Amino acid sequence: MNKLYADIIIDISHEKLDKSFQYEIPSALESEVTIGSRVEVSFGKGEGRKITGYVVNISEKPNWDPAKIKPILRVSKDANAIEDQLIALAAWMKSHYGGTMNQALKTVLPIKKKENVLKKKEVTLILDDKKANDVYVDLVARKNHSVGKERLLKALMEDRQIPWDAVTKKLNVPTSVIRDFEKSGYVRITEKREFRKPTDKIEGNWTKHHLNSMQQGVVDTFVNDYNQGIRKPYLLYGVTGSGKTEVYLEMIDHVLKEGKQVIVLIPEISLTYQTLVRFYRRFGDVVSIMNSRLSPGERFDQFERAKNGDIQIMIGPRSALFTPFPNLGLIVMDEEHDDSYKSEQIPRYHARETAVQRAAMANAPIVLGSATPSVESFTRAKSGEYTMLSMPSRVENRPLPECEIVDLRQELMNGNRSILSMSLQQEMEKRLQNHEQAMLFINRRGLMGFVSCRACGHVVKCPHCDVSLSLHKNGKLTCHYCGYETEKPAVCPECGSKYIGGFRAGTEKIEEIVKERFPGVRTLRMDADTTKGKNSHQDILNAFSNGEADVLIGTQMIVKGHDFPGVTLMGILAADMSLNVSDYRCAERTFQMITQAAGRAGRGDMPGRVIIQTYQPDHYSITSAAAQDYEEFYKMESTYRNLMNYPPYCHMLSIQITSEMEPEADGKAKMLAEFIRSLGVKVMIFGPQDAGIAKMKDIYRKVIYLRHTEYDLLVEIKDKIESLLLENNRYRNAHVSFDFNPMNGF
Repeated sequence: MNKLYADIIIDISHEKLDKSFQYEIPSALESEVTIGSRVEVSFGKGEGRKITGYVVNISEKPNWDPAKIKPILRVSKDANAIEDQLIALAAWMKSHYGGTMNQALKTVLPIKKKENVLKKKEVTLILDDKKANDVYVDLVARKNHSVGKERLLKALMEDRQIPWDAVTKKLNVPTSVIRDFEKSGYVRITEKREFRKPTDKIEGNWTKHHLNSMQQGVVDTFVNDYNQGIRKPYLLYGVTGSGKTEVYLEMIDHVLKEGKQVIVLIPEISLTYQTLVRFYRRFGDVVSIMNSRLSPGERFDQFERAKNGDIQIMIGPRSALFTPFPNLGLIVMDEEHDDSYKSEQIPRYHARETAVQRAAMANAPIVLGSATPSVESFTRAKSGEYTMLSMPSRVENRPLPECEIVDLRQELMNGNRSILSMSLQQEMEKRLQNHEQAMLFINRRGLMGFVSCRACGHVVKCPHCDVSLSLHKNGKLTCHYCGYETEKPAVCPECGSKYIGGFRAGTEKIEEIVKERFPGVRTLRMDADTTKGKNSHQDILNAFSNGEADVLIGTQMIVKGHDFPGVTLMGILAADMSLNVSDYRCAERTFQMITQAAGRAGRGDMPGRVIIQTYQPDHYSITSAAAQDYEEFYKMESTYRNLMNYPPYCHMLSIQITSEMEPEADGKAKMLAEFIRSLGVKVMIFGPQDAGIAKMKDIYRKVIYLRHTEYDLLVEIKDKIESLLLENNRYRNAHVSFDFNPMNGF
């Protein structure tokens, strides 16, 4: 029988140890050592010192002379099960998304820093009342008695335990006085760990909402499955305003009563506070949050509170997925379709697939919720891989907002060159007169350099890939999927108009236009520039919710999950900006953005209206979004994806090569392309070619693109490339990274 070897991580917090070390697995321990196991090894020269590490990989291949590889000493019986599970999850992420094991570990495990630990000291009176009174009388009787001692003893006689800070600051008692009391046996000084809480106690009471029959049916399905021990992924497909959050609350309540813990994932920091309020009022201070705006100390303390059982529900964007709950019972992923769930840092994991994997490891169900599910999730639900839970109507049978599509080509022909169509201006006028609120949405994600004609709406596309060409600084139009390149046309090739170019507009400019058109209007703007502060999201949303503004203007952060009953009008200013980026998902993103934006209107007692401005009014993503018809959109989009070999019918792997020296990047890219072709695998290969931005911050960027129907085959190719890179030092100044099913063009 072949010997087995384990790659072990010793300490990810020290750069010198930021790698794995190989040890032999003794035959007596083979049944105990698994990926994620906590083990004890001898580290250093000779016998070295005994140190604890984690197993991150097991293989039959020694990395060097087997005679020099030390054995694992023992498997820790007191290992923390949740850390074992997170180590195993990191190994899964490394395998499925590339990067190093250390990069995966740093993603899932917080690095412990002792200086972040807070201590709280308290002073406690240990004398009985009579003795304390005798000491106090004696103190006062002295001619030169200590005023500080008198003040401290009097305070302790009224309240036998006082925080140290209150004694030294509020009572202004010197530290020496406290220490004298301690030596005299009057007081005891205690010290205990204090955890930071990222939010203050939230005021207000929870109001119980009685579920309608549609909501109750979804909850009953989940609860019945849970009680029978069934743990699986669910897709909760409910239109905007159907009451998905109330359903989540009921599911979570059932899981908490079983003594379990819950992770709630949300796509945007801007949603954190609004979600926290609803959950806190329902469940109290067992709820906490996790997001990038917290300080390192706050983040570390939330993980510690989770491990200690002080909190039961963690809410936050994708980093909350790695909360070390020892008894995880449910993961809820709201707005599961959102792009922000895909990490842009190595490993470039998708929180949806990673959450499904973590739920499986914890034997817990996962609920993926959305009014506009991703094509991948909906396909899995239709195939039976996920269980579909459907909520097709709004609560209280409120109507969906009425949507109007405005053709901007016609606006131009009618002489209106403003970004606000005449119809939108008229509707805004009505809302302002009636003291109702409006929202204006501009999708700045679409500013990617596509070229379109304002006269006829024609977009210059790649003849080979059916995606828009991207305009580069050299004036060339390039396809980032096949490398096709052409000159930017001076006139529209479709109608001959000279009004052809890139669309450019931002929230700040729109705010100026609105204030000029409607003097006296109160506006708020929400974008990357106005939300830099820690509480800026919350402050803007609270101000708008409290009626301090008539119009909220913003990017995609204003259209995700917010509930403003006073909003009766939503203006979508350039619906096809996202439709024309160089990305096969552009139609899906456009449909989702329009539908989500439209869903913000008419959520209260008054009906809502939506104005959708576009140069392509007949595109299926826009017409189906206006009709709030996901099924029709899915039918068209899935047909397109299938024909073009795009996910979920075919998988993609982006291999990105970067270097400060262009010859190094180019040489390594060509070497990898030749290596992939030498494997003899029938995989579609595109490139190497320049990335979407060929040079960024003096770093040259090349890309190779692979497609195949089998995801595991692409993982296998990735593994072989990683092995090649370890053995081959050519072009060592070029860095290689991987991205599976990338969310953006490149």
